[in-house]
Amino acid sequence: MQNIISLLKLSPVALLAMLMILGVDALVAAPIATIYAALVAVVCEKRTMNEIMDSAINNAREMQLVFFILMMAYAMAEVFMATGVGASIINLSLNVGLTGRTIAVVGIIVTSILSIATGTSWGTFAACAPIFLWLNHIVGGDVLLTTAAIAGGACFGDNIGLISDTTIVSSGIQGVEVVKRIKHQGYWSGLVLIIGVVSFYVAGVVMGLPTMVGDAASAIDKIPQEVWTKLAEERESAVILLNQVKTGVPKYMIIPLVLVLIAAFRGVSTLACLFVGILSAFILGIFAGTVKNVIDFLNLLMSGFSGAGSWVIVMMMWVAAFGGIMKLMNAFKPLSDLVVKISKNVRQLMFYNGILSILGNAGLADEMAQIVTIGPIIRNVVENNVIASPEDMETLKLRNATFSDALGVFGSQLIPWHVYIGFYVGIANAVYPLHHFVAMDIIKYNFMAFGAVSSILILTITGLDRLVPNFAIPSEPRVKLRGTAQESVYKNSHIC
Repeated sequence: MQNIISLLKLSPVALLAMLMILGVDALVAAPIATIYAALVAVVCEKRTMNEIMDSAINNAREMQLVFFILMMAYAMAEVFMATGVGASIINLSLNVGLTGRTIAVVGIIVTSILSIATGTSWGTFAACAPIFLWLNHIVGGDVLLTTAAIAGGACFGDNIGLISDTTIVSSGIQGVEVVKRIKHQGYWSGLVLIIGVVSFYVAGVVMGLPTMVGDAASAIDKIPQEVWTKLAEERESAVILLNQVKTGVPKYMIIPLVLVLIAAFRGVSTLACLFVGILSAFILGIFAGTVKNVIDFLNLLMSGFSGAGSWVIVMMMWVAAFGGIMKLMNAFKPLSDLVVKISKNVRQLMFYNGILSILGNAGLADEMAQIVTIGPIIRNVVENNVIASPEDMETLKLRNATFSDALGVFGSQLIPWHVYIGFYVGIANAVYPLHHFVAMDIIKYNFMAFGAVSSILILTITGLDRLVPNFAIPSEPRVKLRGTAQESVYKNSHIC
């Protein structure tokens, strides 16, 4: 009977996953799952509706700071796309002189930087695919290699970018600061990028790609009108960005990105970092002529706020309410028990948290759904089953947040049926009709995604993460699993 009750408590998660797999919008799936979870709490836990409502509302209240950060992040993304910050990054990179052999390398570097600046992999890919796929055609590069390069690079900033929604949400769910999270995984992410860059260069040499030089203006001129129309419908700021790349913007428009990165790595709060980026883009944009007046700039901010409020924040409120009810029922205890049962130490437990994140991403076919569904599970696994000092517990939570985001964003690049891949394939086919793209075209040469997914799991289970600065997680005897023979030893040592 107890097993049946445990399964019933977990059934809201299964319902949410099923709805997402069936393609039901998150704004519909989350409320349905929340209402169902409330009914299960009444039946299984004999909870009153007042208790359920209090738990749901209190959990949502804890996410208030995350909501403000999301609004500011979306606003800064729009500002960076439209004021010339993104265009300056692309043009500075293109000025080095692209060839068929180096376009994939430059593509992954440009998209990695641009995705940090904008915080969006989808927007980065949509903005850069027209440039790099047509430029690849001009210089005689390999279209699949280049496509995989810009797809992998676009995910880089989505995983570590200060204004990325997945970075913000995954950090918020684990209860860690975004800036601390970036510091935790910064060196590892840099190594993943370096491995990706080297891999694409080696692939270009092995393929014997040519060394002709091309330019961005020629590539943009070859974009068909129907492609411009589609891009305008999908994201108008991407069209502005492309036009700015063609006409050029002052090189100093890269300064807002530099200021944001400096502020972040100096430990400035996330909201303050975002404000620095927005304000500096406004001031420099006036001098550059990309900001015409205050009203237009405020419209950009409003567009960003509405973009966050129309979906992400509303979804997060429902998900927070859902999580509060599931927490009230202690619904994740069966999964927690399973992971702990097969884990011999904390490091193995963390490794299995990574595996749960991958399986959730494959099952839900959506990285955000994985983050908000599996994220609370792996948080509970750690909080309920690990004995650690506050500092060590925070480090484990930082790794959980990195698991949720990295294995969500990069893992999506390796799942053929994932919505990420579907979007990339659709954009690639729209902007470059000379090749019919399929899912495996994105996956085949995605060295960045392969490197990120495999390395984080291998480093975690082997303990080799200690070789990467700031990336090591604590091991025994500093941390212990509850119920182990060493638990009393750990407690006594910390009492002393």
